[in-house]
Amino acid sequence: MVNSPFMTKKKFSEMVEKEVRYRRMTYMDAIIFVCEENKIEVEDARKYVTPIIKSKLETEAMDLNFIPKKNTLF
Repeated sequence: MVNSPFMTKKKFSEMVEKEVRYRRMTYMDAIIFVCEENKIEVEDARKYVTPIIKSKLETEAMDLNFIPKKNTLF
Protein backbone atom coordinates (compact mmCIF):
# COMPACT_ATOMS: atom_id res chain seq x y z
CA MET A 1 0.00 0.00 0.00
CA VAL A 2 1.40 3.37 -0.97
CA ASN A 3 1.30 6.24 1.52
CA SER A 4 -2.32 6.99 0.80
CA PRO A 5 -4.54 9.68 2.24
CA PHE A 6 -6.67 6.82 3.57
CA MET A 7 -4.20 5.80 6.29
CA THR A 8 -5.76 6.45 9.66
CA LYS A 9 -4.56 6.13 13.24
CA LYS A 10 -6.90 3.20 13.74
CA LYS A 11 -5.71 1.37 10.63
CA PHE A 12 -2.05 2.01 11.43
CA SER A 13 -2.49 0.83 15.02
CA GLU A 14 -4.26 -2.34 13.91
CA MET A 15 -1.40 -3.13 11.53
CA VAL A 16 1.20 -2.52 14.26
CA GLU A 17 -0.68 -4.69 16.77
CA LYS A 18 -1.01 -7.46 14.17
CA GLU A 19 2.74 -7.48 13.54
CA VAL A 20 3.49 -7.49 17.27
CA ARG A 21 1.18 -10.47 17.75
CA TYR A 22 1.95 -12.58 14.68
CA ARG A 23 5.63 -11.85 14.14
CA ARG A 24 6.37 -11.38 17.84
CA MET A 25 8.06 -8.07 17.14
CA THR A 26 8.68 -5.23 19.53
CA TYR A 27 6.46 -2.20 19.04
CA MET A 28 9.41 -0.20 17.69
CA ASP A 29 10.21 -2.92 15.15
CA ALA A 30 6.54 -3.29 14.20
CA ILE A 31 6.16 0.46 13.60
CA ILE A 32 9.24 0.48 11.39
CA PHE A 33 8.05 -2.65 9.56
CA VAL A 34 4.58 -1.20 8.90
CA CYS A 35 6.14 2.03 7.67
CA GLU A 36 8.45 0.19 5.28
CA GLU A 37 5.65 -2.05 3.98
CA ASN A 38 3.39 0.93 3.35
CA LYS A 39 6.07 3.33 2.06
CA ILE A 40 5.59 5.73 4.97
CA GLU A 41 8.55 7.73 6.20
CA VAL A 42 9.32 6.66 9.78
CA GLU A 43 9.34 10.34 10.76
CA ASP A 44 5.75 10.62 9.49
CA ALA A 45 4.58 7.69 11.64
CA ARG A 46 4.22 10.08 14.58
CA LYS A 47 0.88 11.33 13.27
CA TYR A 48 -0.49 7.78 13.12
CA VAL A 49 0.61 6.52 16.55
CA THR A 50 -2.31 6.37 18.97
CA PRO A 51 -1.90 7.11 22.69
CA ILE A 52 -2.27 3.37 23.43
CA ILE A 53 0.57 2.41 21.07
CA LYS A 54 2.63 5.31 22.40
CA SER A 55 2.17 4.04 25.95
CA LYS A 56 3.18 0.50 24.98
CA LEU A 57 6.19 1.85 23.08
CA GLU A 58 7.21 3.95 26.10
CA THR A 59 6.93 0.94 28.43
CA GLU A 60 8.99 -1.14 26.03
CA ALA A 61 11.66 1.60 25.84
CA MET A 62 11.81 1.81 29.66
CA ASP A 63 12.21 -1.98 29.91
CA LEU A 64 15.13 -1.76 27.47
CA ASN A 65 16.63 1.20 29.38
CA PHE A 66 16.31 3.47 26.33
CA ILE A 67 14.53 6.05 28.48
CA PRO A 68 14.49 6.52 32.27
CA LYS A 69 11.89 4.58 34.19
CA LYS A 70 9.09 6.51 35.83
CA ASN A 71 8.10 6.07 39.44
CA THR A 72 5.10 3.81 39.77
CA LEU A 73 2.94 2.67 42.64
CA PHE A 74 3.15 -0.99 41.66
